[in-house]
Parts: sequence; C-alpha cells; structure tokens
Amino acid sequence: MDLLSFVAIVVLITASGALAPGPMFFATISQGAKTGAKTGLLFSIAHTLVEFSLIMLLTLGLLTIANKPIVKIIIGIAGGLALITFGFIQIYTAYNTRFDKKNETVPSNRYLFFLGIIFTGLNPYFIIWWLTAGARLIILALEFAALAGVIFMFICHVWMDYAWLIGLSHFAKKGTNLLGSKWYRYLMVIFGGILIYFGLNFLIDALVL
Repeated sequence: MDLLSFVAIVVLITASGALAPGPMFFATISQGAKTGAKTGLLFSIAHTLVEFSLIMLLTLGLLTIANKPIVKIIIGIAGGLALITFGFIQIYTAYNTRFDKKNETVPSNRYLFFLGIIFTGLNPYFIIWWLTAGARLIILALEFAALAGVIFMFICHVWMDYAWLIGLSHFAKKGTNLLGSKWYRYLMVIFGGILIYFGLNFLIDALVL
C-alpha cells in the first residue's frame, strides 16, 4: 500500500468517529457558546491524551480485557452516570444563571480540560469504535510501517478532531451572540437534555449486557 492510499483510508474511516454527533459534540456546543474556540482547543488536547493512550494500549495488546462483559458494564455505568450528572448541571445552570455578557460565568481552562477527559474516557461509544473500526486501522498501520505507522496514522486522524471541535465551538460562540440570552437558555436546556439522553442509553446498554 502506498502512502497516499494509506492516508486516504485513515481519513475516510476515522471521519466516521470524529464527525459523528455524540456527547462531545453537544458539550462542545454548550461550553463553546461561552468561551468560543478555546473550548474546542482544550477539549481536543484532553481528547488527544486519552485517545493516544488508548491506541498505544491497543497496539501493545494490553486492552484485550476490554472485551470482557464486566469491563463493558463498568465503563457503561460510569459513562452514563457522568453524562446524566453533567446534563442536570447544564439544565440547572440554564435556569439559575443570568446569560448576559457581564454576568455570564465563564468556565476555567482546568474545568474545560476535565470535561474533555470525561467526555472522552467515559464514552463507551468512543471505546467501542476503537475496538472495532479503529482496531482495523491499527492493524493496517502496523502492516504499513510497524509502530511508526501507528503514530503516523494517529497524526492523520487527530487533526480532524482539532479542526472539528475548534470550528464547532467557534461557531457556537457566534450563534450565542446572535440568538441572545433567551434563546441561549433554551439551547442550554436542550443540550442538557441530550446529554441526559445519552447517559440513560449508556446505562441501559450496560445493564442489559
């Protein structure tokens, strides 16, 4: 396989994971409406740390335990509870915070980084994706150039996360300025509800295993 073909395969396959709507997508919009592109950047850095660690573990064959039902149940329950918690926090904030620019509470960099870790590491769909489609990419990368191929594959993939999340949070900020505080409150409630919905689905999926 030549270099261009390998890059094309990586970009096309990983786009399915990077651009798919999910908890990180909605969290980026809700938090990005407050801070703009900074949210996307911090989420991307946090996401990169978790994702690169997972890929390396998969490459070294240290995550075979993840196929055990008990591990999937634990990840599903932990991830579901985290999403439900943040969803309720989002709704509470929408009803108890003034959304004018002077009084709007802007989340700290540490808080945004922590959210990025949570929405990546406790997202069962993210882990399942890397155990299925992503695992196939890792095999291709190893065949292409051993460990160096895996690192190159990750570079070809991760730029999409940065471009997508930074762009998404930037436009969320622009939308907030246009919609005004009333509609911003409605959006916060909607996205909080969506996070709770994902959390419940994660819990149900874990408990019916």
